[in-house]
Amino acid sequence: MIDGKRAPKATCDVLVIGGGPAGSTISALLAQRGHDVVVIEKARHPRFHIGESLLPHNLPLFERLGVAHEIESIGMPKYGVEFVSPRHERPVMFDFAEGWDKKFSSAYQVRRSEFDEILFRNAARCGARTVESCRVKDVRFKGFGAQVTARHDDGREEEWPTRFLVDASGRDTFLASRFGIKRRSAKHNSAALFAHFSGATRLPGRAEGNISVFWFEHGWFWLIPLSDGATSVGAVCWPYYMKTRKTTPERFLLETIELCPSLAERLRGARLISPVSATGNYSYSTDRAGGERYIMLGDAYAFIDPVFSTGVYLAMHSAFVGAQTVETCLQQPELASSAVRHYERSVERGPAAYSWFIHRATAPGLCELFMRPGQRFRIKAAVLSLLAGDIFGGTPIKGRLLAFKALYYMKAVSMFAASIRNWRKRKRATRDAGFDPTMSRQS
Repeated sequence: MIDGKRAPKATCDVLVIGGGPAGSTISALLAQRGHDVVVIEKARHPRFHIGESLLPHNLPLFERLGVAHEIESIGMPKYGVEFVSPRHERPVMFDFAEGWDKKFSSAYQVRRSEFDEILFRNAARCGARTVESCRVKDVRFKGFGAQVTARHDDGREEEWPTRFLVDASGRDTFLASRFGIKRRSAKHNSAALFAHFSGATRLPGRAEGNISVFWFEHGWFWLIPLSDGATSVGAVCWPYYMKTRKTTPERFLLETIELCPSLAERLRGARLISPVSATGNYSYSTDRAGGERYIMLGDAYAFIDPVFSTGVYLAMHSAFVGAQTVETCLQQPELASSAVRHYERSVERGPAAYSWFIHRATAPGLCELFMRPGQRFRIKAAVLSLLAGDIFGGTPIKGRLLAFKALYYMKAVSMFAASIRNWRKRKRATRDAGFDPTMSRQS
């Protein structure tokens, strides 16, 4: 009984908020296992999204979902990462085939509108009930599970009683914002400006689809070639620089590109073919990733800077682990607490593994090590494995990554003046970023 009335019969076993990679993946997995799943997506596929670069460890997940051939049909093969520094004469190419596990030697660049729609439609094929153009407005947890209120684009409101709730709302962070448990990172803060171009110069031969990362004074750029000829270009900058904008986003992006001569040369003669979008890539985490009747996936739980293209992979990995967690909670409720704790330990590993590198992405010492990689003790192979997404398996790279960090600290000391300038810039970025209205509380 609730509020003196009989509890409503659940209209589904699991309701998933969000039809991006995390939400679509867990919906497909749970529907395949016989659960009644509803996934509610606020937009209608296909819809624009950033984050086009995938990792090699994504590929086995596509196989397990049964969408590998569809992803291959829209993907631009990606075999490595090019790093370009204004302080070094030549770019450096990191090839995934040089990593620890040779099986993970390639990935894809994808248009997210196509990629996300493939995963969403696959969830429907697997038996999930998909609802588009519908935004979840409220949730109330009850004894039977949760009562979800959603509003369709035509204004209709609908109630969805469910036994279990999955928050895959991405950076909307539906549950974390309502619970007041979202915490902005005190160590990192960045903002992004991005668009698509046609006519950009690509790398020759097999490297044509590789992502290029360009360091410049105010942050870094990505350049991601897509299979249809378009190229995604984005600037990830300190917020203080973004606040200097006094013109249109289009003009500001073009002016920012000119601050990076190596990138400007690659875009000489290229044409802007999309609107320019801006976002505050404020890194954040939440105090917990789940409870006995809910879990949070991917960016709904934590977001870190996109420099290593981890977003889609971490989101999909959390969905695979989360699917087992949800099933345990539904079928063996006495084990729900331990299942959620196991889930939280797993999803914490991704942000923890990458955060050290991300917090130092613009540091002169890290740039120097990436631009002059050594081959001793297989340290480069370990770093490449990390860049490929090898953080959840048993590959013995932990010791080599610790050695890499030790080399970084020695390099930072040897470049003391430059390191101090960069540290002050980072402190300014996290201190003076201003209030982000999506945050429940600043820390």
